[in-house]
Amino acid sequence: MVYSYILRYICMESPQTSTTPSITSILRIISDDKALTLFNTIALSSGVSGYSVSSLKEMELTTKQYYSRMSGLMKADLIKRHKGKYSLTILGKIVFDAHLNIGKALNYYWKFKAIEAIQTSTSASGLRNEDLLKLIDTLIDNHRIKDILTKEFEPLENKATATQEIKQQQQVKSRLLL
Repeated sequence: MVYSYILRYICMESPQTSTTPSITSILRIISDDKALTLFNTIALSSGVSGYSVSSLKEMELTTKQYYSRMSGLMKADLIKRHKGKYSLTILGKIVFDAHLNIGKALNYYWKFKAIEAIQTSTSASGLRNEDLLKLIDTLIDNHRIKDILTKEFEPLENKATATQEIKQQQQVKSRLLL
């Protein structure tokens, strides 16, 4: 029953009636400092009671600038307005999480550069993968970032299994949409 409702909803929201935001459009919107500040403010306040127009004066924006940026965030489907309150859409939550992860990664910037320097200087001398993994484990304490950095050292069998799982998920999705 729930699945049929979901499928009907998906069919109603076909690409002909609405456009899917592109990565470029999302990045273009949040590349504006004021729009990003608005986006962050909405994200941080949405757990409380939503975001209202009160910070317009604090941001030193004209009314037109404010609504122009809010409109851009809504067109990119990052925020929505309900009963006068702004909150993040599901896509907005994903983008906000990615934004936080980029911020966390920037905290490790110089450690990344050190790892890269060691990788390039010792590539000729043959640094063992185990040693490089120990170095990453010592320098990086964030598990998400550590997982990204150590992915290339996974055995080939794990990569093949992951590729098969992705193909299976795509097949299930295509069956649901038929």
